[in-house]
Amino acid sequence: MTIDNIQFAVFVLFLAAVFLHLVVYSFVFSRPVWAKEVQHGAKPPVSVVICAKNEAGNLKNNLPHFLQQDYPDFEVVVVNDASDDDTYYLLKIMAEENPRLKVVNLIERPNFFVGKKFPLSIGIKSASHEVLLLADADCRPATDLWISQMVAGYGQNTEIVLGYGAYETQPGLLNKLIRFDTLHTAIQYLSWAKIGLPYMGVGRNLSYTKSLFYRNNGFISHYRVVSGDDDLFVNQVANKRNTSVIAGMNNRTISRPKQSFIQWVKQKRRHLTTGKFYKQKHKMVLASYSGIQVLFYVALIYLLSVLYQWPVVAGGALLRFAMQIFILKKWMNRLHERNFLLISPFLEVFTLLVNPLIMFTNPLFRQGKWK
Repeated sequence: MTIDNIQFAVFVLFLAAVFLHLVVYSFVFSRPVWAKEVQHGAKPPVSVVICAKNEAGNLKNNLPHFLQQDYPDFEVVVVNDASDDDTYYLLKIMAEENPRLKVVNLIERPNFFVGKKFPLSIGIKSASHEVLLLADADCRPATDLWISQMVAGYGQNTEIVLGYGAYETQPGLLNKLIRFDTLHTAIQYLSWAKIGLPYMGVGRNLSYTKSLFYRNNGFISHYRVVSGDDDLFVNQVANKRNTSVIAGMNNRTISRPKQSFIQWVKQKRRHLTTGKFYKQKHKMVLASYSGIQVLFYVALIYLLSVLYQWPVVAGGALLRFAMQIFILKKWMNRLHERNFLLISPFLEVFTLLVNPLIMFTNPLFRQGKWK
């Protein structure tokens, strides 16, 4: 194959990547931000379930936000997973002051259950109500309408409601990277779920029914995997009929982000261990989208370096970036994110390089405990 033929082939692939990006952004990633959310009026009793291990500081700061929700009938179940800090005493005092708080203290756990799944299962078993709303000890609801907004996603056939777990806005490039990566991940799982292909959720803002959990034997199919109490369970039981998406300013939870790049990589390493257990169709969709991203940037760099049809290439790239920034801006407005829109293409390239590296090197590292 001659140089001209190679350049033409890369040019065609580049145009195909631009076209596919425009299709995905226009017809998939735009759906949740354009669609009017169905707000169901029922307000069933809700059990908020939180697992905590050595989280006294976070519970002191965040638990009042959960207990002060503007909702008629709810409880907050906190599972103290054998903490050796002041968690036990803090929860004891808070439970005496607030009847909505139910505390479950675990002294020891079975050796065959790793990660967060065992304490979370105990919390679900201890919950009084059918509708469960899951969160983490290191996050807080963005507003006192969190429960109300998440429960609004339940319709007649709904058993799962997917929400967004944001990170605090702080100074620095690392914070922008973390929040972009989190938003980009959310855009994917919320958008694919919106068009009938749900494949994951995040445990810091996720709701499902107690009967769904027991009907599918909880986490038993992946109990040896450290992570996956959220995304693997959703991947196992979610479908287009039983899953709803709620993406708005009032139904977010907010967590403190990692303060160093190494800490963030360790967190990503734990999260990325679960992808290989997804259903095959979900892995194909996610791999295809990542492949389109890589193809676009590789072809763009090559074609510009040899100046092959560069006005067309530059125009195609600008069109693709314009569509990306336009849709991303809509998402950022809806989810109250800010301060990284204009550098989002650079952040995208960085995550395209880092995430596969973390994933491929994961087998070299031992999976740690969840805390």
